Amino acid sequence: MDPMGLTSTDPLTDLLNGVRTSGAIFHQSSLTGSWAARFEDRSPLALAVLLHGSAWITPQGGAPVRIGPGDVAVLCGGAPYVIADDPATEPDVVIRPGGRCTTTQGEETTGARTPDAAAWGPAGVDRTLLLSGLCTVDRATPSRLLAALPPLAVVEADVGTCPVGRTTFEEITREEPGQQILLDRTLDLMLITALRAWFTRPGAQVPAWYRAHSDPVVGPALRALHADPARPWTLPSLAARTDVSRANLARRFTALVGQPPMTYLREQRLALAADLLGEPDATLATVAHRVGFANAFALSAAFKREHGVSPSEYRANQARDRPFTARFCPPDGN
Repeated sequence: MDPMGLTSTDPLTDLLNGVRTSGAIFHQSSLTGSWAARFEDRSPLALAVLLHGSAWITPQGGAPVRIGPGDVAVLCGGAPYVIADDPATEPDVVIRPGGRCTTTQGEETTGARTPDAAAWGPAGVDRTLLLSGLCTVDRATPSRLLAALPPLAVVEADVGTCPVGRTTFEEITREEPGQQILLDRTLDLMLITALRAWFTRPGAQVPAWYRAHSDPVVGPALRALHADPARPWTLPSLAARTDVSRANLARRFTALVGQPPMTYLREQRLALAADLLGEPDATLATVAHRVGFANAFALSAAFKREHGVSPSEYRANQARDRPFTARFCPPDGN
């Protein structure tokens, strides 16, 4: 706790809070020759870790990015992307929701191998060894995190260290009791390590509110709002909480964050409500209480103004589009 009794959570912890993998899957592909796979699995967060060789990742609508040994790519938002030996190689495999791997014509193909500890050894000159991890979470990935990330974030080996060594690789290959929780927490560690390196790298482009956390006036106000969004905040109560004048707080907050404190709070409450609607047992009244609205009707009206659909419609859309457990199954090269 800081001297004013406010939680001293740093902005990255605040941003990553709520990301908790459920049903993580790891697969490896040992590839030679020409190969390419198109991912349409809609996983909200996915990792591609290159252990040997090189590859190119092309996000939908974006430019190809080359990754080398030790690089970690974070794919965000569920949009399609292609991983290939060369940007010009046409995909012959499509990874679809529900764990189906098909040809581009829709014909079923065999699945990929699970990771093999023996593959950790030295690679041949022309062999690419790719480890993938897919995040299939029970509820929506926090929207503030998705908004802060590009569709493809590559952490180069000399910027961040991927916590995947021989011992970790061997552990995730063992089919023993507790295996799923081990896979989940391993993917959590990999995601957090990669994202921390991404957000703290030199010249990182981060949201305005993220930078404002370091301001002596706005930072405490942000931490107070994030720590207790359901509290009936007003500008006077927030100013008193952070021990500054209302005028000073409003002026600095607007200048650094880009919007007044109460506007920011309202948007954060609605973003949090959208995340909570992904929880299957959460009622609208419960969500309203947790994010600081007087009742379900008030939340519903504000939510529809913000998102263009009612909370029930939003939840139905999320359920329809929620990613299924997917498999990474580009064919082994010959």
